Amino acid sequence: MGFDQYHEPPEELSAQTRTFARMCANLTEEAEAIGWYEQRISVEPDPASRAIMYNSLGEEFKHFSMELEYLFRAKPVWRETARGILFQDGDIVANGEASEAAVDSGTAPADAPQAGAMDAMDTSLGIGSLKGPTL
Repeated sequence: MGFDQYHEPPEELSAQTRTFARMCANLTEEAEAIGWYEQRISVEPDPASRAIMYNSLGEEFKHFSMELEYLFRAKPVWRETARGILFQDGDIVANGEASEAAVDSGTAPADAPQAGAMDAMDTSLGIGSLKGPTL
């Protein structure tokens, strides 16, 4: 079975890189699903059906956000760059250029995470165990 998500031979990639590639693929799929739901909602005439689709869209937003957070934790420089762009007022492109320049010059915010190995970071999404209570 082949996987198009790899651009290099998978057996030559570390487990960490393969996991990162999987999460990137998941993020892409969630973004596609968000686009599909937006299109379907915009043309659906039945209010009950539209409400169900809108509810499903909210799940896709959640999944996309969780996957993006995982990737930010895996690549702190990505988070540093995003901090200067996301949730900022003003011109998006100008914010992007300024953020990239700050990261490149080493003047990113002092509270930005430092680059480090993914396996040394806490990848918990803060949702607790899905196994249930331990006895």
